[in-house]
Amino acid sequence: MDIFLLVGLVMGFIAVVTGLFLKGVSAAILVNGEAVMVILVGTMAAVMNSFPKSEFLNIPKLFGVLFKDKAKEDPVEIINLIVDMAQQTRKNGLLSLEGRAQELENKFMKKGIEMIVDGNEPEYIRQVLTDEIEAMEERHKTGASIFSTAGGASPTLGVMGAAIGLIGALGNLSNTEKLGESIASAFIATLYGIFFGYVVWHPFSSRLKRKSHEEVAIMQIMLEGILAIQEGKNPKAIQEKLVSMLSPKDRLKLEDVNTNV
Repeated sequence: MDIFLLVGLVMGFIAVVTGLFLKGVSAAILVNGEAVMVILVGTMAAVMNSFPKSEFLNIPKLFGVLFKDKAKEDPVEIINLIVDMAQQTRKNGLLSLEGRAQELENKFMKKGIEMIVDGNEPEYIRQVLTDEIEAMEERHKTGASIFSTAGGASPTLGVMGAAIGLIGALGNLSNTEKLGESIASAFIATLYGIFFGYVVWHPFSSRLKRKSHEEVAIMQIMLEGILAIQEGKNPKAIQEKLVSMLSPKDRLKLEDVNTNV
């Protein structure tokens, strides 16, 4: 479970409840079945109308990606692994990596190493691995756009929910006490719409995009490293090239690792 994401959601909810409290409004007003129906069911309908069935049914998996605290690949460890394989290749040849490939847990890296061991042309390997990266990016892009669509629809549905509530309030013009409650209840739908749109759905979309960006960056390092091994480049030159693809933070980490070796 990604606790950091959970904390963010709880903080958003607390901010709303605290705001109501400071205004002297009971949090009990948030218990509004009509508002929940309009926002959640309406948002679901908007997403269903925007995406095919196969992509809509994939939403539970997207939630799994969001909330699962999966440890990402460490680029420093990957570079050290690539440099080590480059050294092995210079001593024993590309075929010596055949056994090494079977030990790799990362499927993308394993596929690339197997392709160079099999003697495929560099351009063919680059094309195959690049296509795989792009296909993954497209899947992630679709997932992010689902939440982005929900984020766009939710606030607007909140306005619609408020309009529905006000229509109902107009039927109580003779009862001023009930009229005030009806108007306040009507705007709860707007509150829900804005909350889900800008605290839940849009942030979920941004989070998926960020996860995708990080995964693509790792795969690009693997791709360039695999091709450099095939070309027989000097391990030090390979390391220098791959280090240029790291963030400043990871560069410092790599320097510390190499210093302690």
